[in-house]
Amino acid sequence: MVRYRAKLVALRSGLKAQVHAVMAKNGILPARVEMFGPGGLAQLDQLQVPPAFRLRIDSLRELVDHYDYEVARLEREIHGELKDDPGYQAIQRIVGVGKVIGAIFVAEIGDVGRFSTPQKLCSWAGLTPRHRESDLTKHQGDITKQGNKLVRWAAIEAVTGFRGGPKLRADYERIAERRGKYRARVAVARKLMVLVYYGLRDGEIRCLDPAA
Repeated sequence: MVRYRAKLVALRSGLKAQVHAVMAKNGILPARVEMFGPGGLAQLDQLQVPPAFRLRIDSLRELVDHYDYEVARLEREIHGELKDDPGYQAIQRIVGVGKVIGAIFVAEIGDVGRFSTPQKLCSWAGLTPRHRESDLTKHQGDITKQGNKLVRWAAIEAVTGFRGGPKLRADYERIAERRGKYRARVAVARKLMVLVYYGLRDGEIRCLDPAA
């Protein structure tokens, strides 16, 4: 169900991109970043375009509505399946990890006990850097991007908006200052995956508890 939801979301994004393409073909700029929110939909209602383009936009909007319904239905089913899972509940305490991203971690990782360390989980998700070595030097490159794409996307997405919350934001800002925002995001995503590892393994994340 988690993977099917991801496919539906990707298809829905393609439909939305087609709406933007029709607007661009007619020389119309979006008035909102999110054209499928209230403000954006109001602009779509008022577009002055030839009949063929109006038909296409209306058709695409109806298809998007159908996908919205199916995605929401899947999310309810997924949450119903996982709501009593201790690991699912624990990792949602991490800032940036909600029901959807939490479900991706639980479903895709499965039995976290097959990873002896959180570092091996990060490697499996393709979040560890490449290493290039010679006799005298050792260099770290970009992340391998080998492994589970959905988990890797979820980890990056979780830290993109909230920087991991108070627990990880200081690390993000420190690394971003030295090495740039992209590397900081990836580094904090690895730290988030460590929290996910212990949350799934223990059903709790003790470092997030307030100090006594």
